[in-house]
Amino acid sequence: MKILNFLFLILTVTSLTGCEEVIDLDLNSSDPKFVIEADLNDLSNEQIIRVSQTVNVDEPYSSKAVNDAIVHVTDVQGKQHSFTSIGDGIYRSTNFRPTANGKYSLRVNIGDEEFLSTTTRVPYVNVDSLGIMEEEIFNEYYFVLTFKFFDPKNVDNYYKYSYSVNGGPFKFGNVFSDKFNNGLYVTHEITDRDEDTKFVVGDSIIVRRECIAKDVYDFWSELKSINPGTAAPANPKSNISNGSLGYFSVSSAKLYAVKIEQIRKD
Repeated sequence: MKILNFLFLILTVTSLTGCEEVIDLDLNSSDPKFVIEADLNDLSNEQIIRVSQTVNVDEPYSSKAVNDAIVHVTDVQGKQHSFTSIGDGIYRSTNFRPTANGKYSLRVNIGDEEFLSTTTRVPYVNVDSLGIMEEEIFNEYYFVLTFKFFDPKNVDNYYKYSYSVNGGPFKFGNVFSDKFNNGLYVTHEITDRDEDTKFVVGDSIIVRRECIAKDVYDFWSELKSINPGTAAPANPKSNISNGSLGYFSVSSAKLYAVKIEQIRKD
């Protein structure tokens, strides 16, 4: 049974740049693989791609940074953007804001191996209202952020949410498809039900909401569904060629600032 209390907020869109997002891939493998994490968006002129390699389970670290790769992204107009290694497997471009919709291509060369990917940037779907809901499940209370909006008709849309609490790193929240609500007025709910990290009164939260391509949605949806003891694969299917783990995304995005306050119960 759920007890719902609503507090509707003024929509706040910020221009803050995002921190590195925390994702959980199974990086321990006896057969080392390269991992490419390329999550580009239009929030900033600075874009980051991380390249690493899996290591064996007996190593004291979870992955090994790759600093000698050659990394390029080609935009809709055919312009090639080079990414420069800055250490720890991080490659950066400081003058690239992908704002045009259409196809983007990634090429990563590591020694004599080449990894390729193509994805699509889609238009942003604006939010109509943002609220906070308090929810009771089995005598536990949780704060839930609600995003309400009209989903565009006759277009397949996919949405991804991540959040940062009190200035911490971004954490994957959820992904949604409009498969069953295309063209309708939609509510997306974002929360953290982990007892150690759930939203509490006083928390300042930044939510990064992205409109993403289907191949990116498939990666995150599969990652979300992977649980120990299931028949699911150890890692979600990548949209990057040649056996690489990870993903390539170019999204339209906005950031929303929320502060959790006690909801008055009448």
